[in-house]
Amino acid sequence: MRDVVIVGGGPVGTMLACVLAVGGLDVEVLERRETPSLRSRAIGIHPPSLAALAEIGVADALLERAVRIRAGEVRCDGRQLGALSFERAAPVYPFVVTLPQYETEALLRDRFDQLRPGRYRSGVTVTGLRDRGDAVQLATTAGPVEARYVVGADGARSRVREQVGIGWREVGGRETYLMGDFADPESRDADAVLYFERGGVVESFPLPGARRRWVAMTDHLAADADSADLAALIHHRTGVGVAEPLGPASAFAVQQRLAASMHSGRVVLVGDAAHQISPIGGQGMNLGWLDAVALRPALQRALLEPGAAASAVNGYDRTRRPAASRAARQAGFNMAMGRPAHGMRLGARNALVRGLTLPPANELVARAFTMRWL
Repeated sequence: MRDVVIVGGGPVGTMLACVLAVGGLDVEVLERRETPSLRSRAIGIHPPSLAALAEIGVADALLERAVRIRAGEVRCDGRQLGALSFERAAPVYPFVVTLPQYETEALLRDRFDQLRPGRYRSGVTVTGLRDRGDAVQLATTAGPVEARYVVGADGARSRVREQVGIGWREVGGRETYLMGDFADPESRDADAVLYFERGGVVESFPLPGARRRWVAMTDHLAADADSADLAALIHHRTGVGVAEPLGPASAFAVQQRLAASMHSGRVVLVGDAAHQISPIGGQGMNLGWLDAVALRPALQRALLEPGAAASAVNGYDRTRRPAASRAARQAGFNMAMGRPAHGMRLGARNALVRGLTLPPANELVARAFTMRWL
C-alpha cells in the first residue's frame, strides 16, 4: 500500500509527486492519458513557484529553457499608461518566466522518474473510489489500488471530487478569448505588454524559440477563428502587425469555480480539481504548485501521527481555500480591467492603471502579479 496515490499526472499532480518524494513519502501517480499533451497552455511561472521548483531540483533546468520577464508595460491608444518592474517584488527570482506547459511537464516527469522510477503510470483511469477510514481503495482500468491518502489532481472536471461529493460553485462571470503564437525574433528576455484598448484587452508575452503568445478578449467564443483572424484583431485594436503564425489560434472560455472543501476524509484536492482560476494573470498552475508545497507537511504529519491526521489535513484546507479565493478575486479584477471601455469608463480605467503603476502602489501590484501573497 502506498502512502499517497495522486490521480492526475499533469503539471500539478507531477509537481506534488516530486515534492512528496523529496519529502520521503512513498508516492505513485495515475494518469489517464497514454501520451503527454503537446499543447502549450499555461506558460507563466512565478517566483514562489521557482523557489518550489528549486527545492525539488528542477529550477535550473527550467531556467535554461525559459524566457525571463523582468517587467511589464500597459498601453492604450498607442501610448504607455504605465510600467511595472518585478525586480524588487521578488529579490531571489526577480522575474516571471515563460515556458510552454508541455516542456514544464516533461521536466517534472523526468525528475519524478529519477526520484521514484516506474511510479508514473500512464493510461490508467480511475473508475471508482472508496474511503474505508484507514485507507482509500481505487478501482482503475489497471486493477485495484490502495493508498493511505489519495490526492485528486485531475483537473476542473475532477472525477475524484465528484466521487467524494465535494461541492463546486461558480465565482464571477464568463469571458471569452482568442489565443495564438506568432514569430518574434526579439522575444528573448523581453517584456510583457498589456494593451488595455477600447475594444477589449490584448495581452502579449515572450516565449522561447523566438516567438510571442498573443491573447485577445472577444465578445463571443470564436471557435472557427484562425490565426489570420487573430492577427487582424490584434492590428485593429493595437496597431501592431504580428509576424507569421506558429501554429493555429484557439478560442477558450473562462469560468472560475471553487470547491466547497479541499478534502474529504483521506481524499485531498489540489490544483484545478480544487479551484479553477482564470488563466488571465497566469495564476492557475502556480496556485496548484503552492497547494503541493502546503500539502507535503500536512500529509507527512498525518502519516506519522495518525491521531493528528484530521487536524493536519484541516489545516491545509484552512490555508489553501482562502488563497484560492484571493486568486479568484485577483483574476476577476484582471478580467474586469480588460473589458471594452469607452468615454468616462475608459478615462477612469486608464487613470487607475496609471496610479497602480506609480509608487507606492506599484510595489504592491508587482507583489500581487508575482503571486507573493498566495
